[in-house]
Amino acid sequence: MPPRRYDADAIAAYYNFRPWLILGRMLRIATLFLVFWLRLQWDHWAQRTEQNIGLRAMQLRQLLISLGPTFIKIGQALSTRPDLIRRNYLEELTLLQDKLPPFDNDLAIAIIERELNQNLGDIYAEFSPQPVAAASLGQVYRARLHSGEDVAVKVQRPHLLPVITRDLYLIRLLITWVGPWLPLNLGHDLRDVIDEFGRKLFEEIDYLNEGRNAEKFAANFREDPTVKVPAIYWPYTSERVLTLEWIQGIKLTRTECMVAAGVDPDQLIRVGVISGLRQLLEFGFFHADPHPGNLFAMADGRMAYIDFGMMDQLEEDTKESLVDAVVHLVNKDYIHLAQDFIHLGFLSPDTDIMPIVPALECVLDEVLDSSVQEFNFKTVTDRFSELMYEYPFRVPAKFALIIRSLVTQEGIALCLNPDFRIVDVSYPYIARRLLQGESAQLRRRLLDVLFKEDRLQWQRLENLIAIARTDQHFNLAPTATLGLQYLFSEEGQFLRRQIVLALTEDDRLHTEEVQRLWNLIKSDLRPLFFIDVAWGALKASVSQTLAKDEEVVAIAR
Repeated sequence: MPPRRYDADAIAAYYNFRPWLILGRMLRIATLFLVFWLRLQWDHWAQRTEQNIGLRAMQLRQLLISLGPTFIKIGQALSTRPDLIRRNYLEELTLLQDKLPPFDNDLAIAIIERELNQNLGDIYAEFSPQPVAAASLGQVYRARLHSGEDVAVKVQRPHLLPVITRDLYLIRLLITWVGPWLPLNLGHDLRDVIDEFGRKLFEEIDYLNEGRNAEKFAANFREDPTVKVPAIYWPYTSERVLTLEWIQGIKLTRTECMVAAGVDPDQLIRVGVISGLRQLLEFGFFHADPHPGNLFAMADGRMAYIDFGMMDQLEEDTKESLVDAVVHLVNKDYIHLAQDFIHLGFLSPDTDIMPIVPALECVLDEVLDSSVQEFNFKTVTDRFSELMYEYPFRVPAKFALIIRSLVTQEGIALCLNPDFRIVDVSYPYIARRLLQGESAQLRRRLLDVLFKEDRLQWQRLENLIAIARTDQHFNLAPTATLGLQYLFSEEGQFLRRQIVLALTEDDRLHTEEVQRLWNLIKSDLRPLFFIDVAWGALKASVSQTLAKDEEVVAIAR
């Protein structure tokens, strides 16, 4: 048997000595891609490449569908890779659907009984006669346990591991033939991309891993009443069978059903965007496949997430670099932004960034100068995809999944509300996070936003507060308390000096700016509030200083 964990070398060692397992499949794949390549060559010879590019993109999508689950998944993955695919092909591949006809019920029941080592009737009191959903990797039944709980039973397609393993081996083998003729930007080894995809696909077909992902996701949102995660029933779960709580929800594409059930679509959009941002910026553990089949609206207004096969984790330093990139983008500091792309893995360390900086400025200035109402994430990715095809960019696997997640969520939101703009929700959340400054890293980045060339940007501070106040979870009083405590702490020494300079810069007292700021916040904060908090913060700072002095004296003795 091939290995159950993705290892390109081990897979190659297995199939190199078993040519009879791959020859027929290799011939079919090679024939289909050869026909596709000949069509591209005919277009080139007849000087009809541009006229036929839409047709060829559609034919590539149909080719991938005909080759089955592995190639459908590859097409979906490539649809999030603007560094590899030209925009025409990118848009066509986003139309790929992974729905397939279900496989035989008797075979599905046999898999359940073999995996769980029990008869079906001993496991489930009721079991639907037909699957309620079927996809490229498995199908789902509705059932009821003997203890009374309604559950969903996910059963993996038969022989899926050998099929996927064989296809990945052949794709890796054939890529040296096909690669030069595909519309790909090969600034790096395409086999690395195949390996990234293979690792995630192997994780997705391990239902034990999916169950652990679901519980980790649920733990992150345990205090969030707006997010629902189904419980996992471990006694009835294995690598190929997953039994989880049945979610009675409404598909996000059925707006009229939501309204009839009393669900506010706009509020549901807010829940989806905020939960997505929390996954990326707070937890670093995010759902990478939030398409409409994996998200449901519940009658009580909650958003239910299901299918945790495709998840990924952002390391702490990656999250910090990502925030740095956002700050440099806001400040239009394109040289440092290009360096951030190197730190994040979008550019190789030896890349000369100077030719790229003007291109970044050209593309991103227009985006930043547009109003919030005109901004949407799909527009940004479309503009950026052209830039990434012309320069030696690559999208790291994690960020390919993030892009896919964000674009998909925005697409769902636009179906619910055609006037929706993702920044209308995300701006207030990010502003609140920066102003609250729960960590030293966030406080430092807030200073980076508020100060440019050591000058306080009064307008930015006003804008941040105004935007944050549109977030229903933002409370100015605790935020101001944290700010004053920081100001009087040892860490806030730099900020104290900068505020004094800001109030007196250009040889004048900036009373007008202070008055505007006070008018913005006075309805939330009483005058004595600042005195109380400042006095408390000052006492805490003095006590901390005295404690350190006593510690130094004690050590000296």
